Amino acid sequence: MARENFLFTSESVAEGHPDKVCDRISDEIVDLFFREGARAGVDPYQIRVACETLATTNRVIIAGEVRGPAVEPAAIEAAARGAIKSIGYEQAGFHWRTANVEILLHAQSADIAQGVDAGGNKDEGAGDQGIMFGYACRETPELMPAPIYYSHKILEVLARERKSGKGDAAKLGPDAKSQVTVRYVKGKPVGVTQIVLSTQHLDENLSSQDVRAIVEPYIRATLPEGWIGQDTVWHVNPTGKFVIGGPDGDCGLTGRKIIVDTYGGAAPHGGGAFSGKDPTKVDRSAAYAARYLAKNVVAAGLADRCTIQLSYAIGVAEPLSIYVDTHGTGQVAEEKLEAILGQSMRLSPRGIREHLQLNRPIYARTSAYGHFGRAPDEEGGFSWEKTDLGDKIKAYLA
Repeated sequence: MARENFLFTSESVAEGHPDKVCDRISDEIVDLFFREGARAGVDPYQIRVACETLATTNRVIIAGEVRGPAVEPAAIEAAARGAIKSIGYEQAGFHWRTANVEILLHAQSADIAQGVDAGGNKDEGAGDQGIMFGYACRETPELMPAPIYYSHKILEVLARERKSGKGDAAKLGPDAKSQVTVRYVKGKPVGVTQIVLSTQHLDENLSSQDVRAIVEPYIRATLPEGWIGQDTVWHVNPTGKFVIGGPDGDCGLTGRKIIVDTYGGAAPHGGGAFSGKDPTKVDRSAAYAARYLAKNVVAAGLADRCTIQLSYAIGVAEPLSIYVDTHGTGQVAEEKLEAILGQSMRLSPRGIREHLQLNRPIYARTSAYGHFGRAPDEEGGFSWEKTDLGDKIKAYLA
């Protein structure tokens, strides 16, 4: 039987965290290939990107495999510098204008391509083997677990205020981490017992108390009313000074924040990262599809919590298995949901790309503050957050 009274903690990291800088650059490269492909008339189903980024003191290394439009190194370098500038790095040890950018991209392996590409009677295959999970629950209006959702929101709000250049938030730097411990009573989130916020600051003379005075009003406004009480413990810049930040303070790599990117540890994770990958890579696209299905199951009132697992083999189009767990909250037998979810949308890589319209430059915006629990936008971003499949699922259940 599931526990009803407990504490659960999730963390988030800001767009200026070293790993998130790398995620952003890698996703900018994915977007660049889709934009240039559209301009050159290249079939978007033929575009392939697997881009990894490393960032350290005034140095960025971009490596990986690509296929599609001819993209000049200068355009790739400009995309990387633009990402760094947008995040806000103009410090001596990491500056968008002066950082050394090295590009080591090469053509996709022909051995991988022959398994992934469609041809003859063969449908497009998965870009790799693996397992992917999707999750949804009723803890927030966005059907996300509360600890990760509010950890993201705290940093998102602080970044917005920092970039506005107004007020004391302008004294903060791009690098930051948050962590929220939520108290659950009878299985429902009711308050916060611990708040951790470490944020870079540009003024060396700011103390931890000074930083708390800047960030506390924003944190209080972000969390639900009544969740912060007299017993809530605050840890703001607990190490004290935090002036050296970003890749100048710690080396960053693409794909090292997979729990931050998903459900904050409240649901399983298959182990594959998202950023830098085109949607033939089921690590990304099938994880989006699994979230989409789980969210629609919950939004349709078929469960209060839903975990979905999909599995794939490289070069094989259809998933090897579909697993559903409604954690004792389901209104329909899990076996029945497993049988019909694959009918409600095609779960091949091409089917997912078509249904969620993933062949577009929509990925850079996913690189910070979570891939899930975000509102779909007019350009097609976060299409996997739509709840437009419920009626179709119910029709199959009828």
